[in-house]
Amino acid sequence: MPTKKTIDGQSVAETEGNIKNLSRRNFLGYIGGASALLITAAACKKDDNSSNSGVNLGSGDPGILNYAYALEQIEAAFYTKVFESPFSGITASESALLGDIRDHEVAHREFFKAALAGGAIPALELDFASINFGSRDSVLATAKAFEDLGVSAYNGAGKLITSPDYLLLAGKIVSVEARHAAYIRDLIAPGTFADGLDANGLDMSRSPSEVFAIAGTYVKTKLNISNLPTT
Repeated sequence: MPTKKTIDGQSVAETEGNIKNLSRRNFLGYIGGASALLITAAACKKDDNSSNSGVNLGSGDPGILNYAYALEQIEAAFYTKVFESPFSGITASESALLGDIRDHEVAHREFFKAALAGGAIPALELDFASINFGSRDSVLATAKAFEDLGVSAYNGAGKLITSPDYLLLAGKIVSVEARHAAYIRDLIAPGTFADGLDANGLDMSRSPSEVFAIAGTYVKTKLNISNLPTT
């Protein structure tokens, strides 16, 4: 009788069930069997997660998945922090919808963590000291920066992914990140939800090095992205 795969003592099915429960709208319901594919990739190719130059994200598709996992850690931690002490004057509508975004980001993070299993990088040490979480302007400006950065990161990673299944997964997640970005923009200035596009009506694309040059402001853990694909 085959041995069931487990993650932290839970079966894969149990872990996926717990992840789905994180979102009010069962966000991960649309991902289907992608977690099984990612677990297979992590088992087939695992890079050393430590080096003298920092935590190694790895190479190939697993490295890109760890790259996405790192970004989702940052976003999930930020929105979790927002709700530890909500900014002054937050409305019921803002609280509900920002809570949905938090749940999505936590679901993204936990999905990648479970799917990568032993190939996942460790939890990052983050520093949000530069953000005034009591100020609506500060929180929303940071949320806008994170969501725009996330969209550009997934767009830039698309050409680096070799598996069609992973590319499909990235496309599903970036579309959700874009919804977040549009909502945050409209909170800051009503009617601006579609701003920030180029002359062709397209969102920006950034490479991993460009993304971490920005996100690194909030990451205390030293990361090694030198093995990530570049073409």
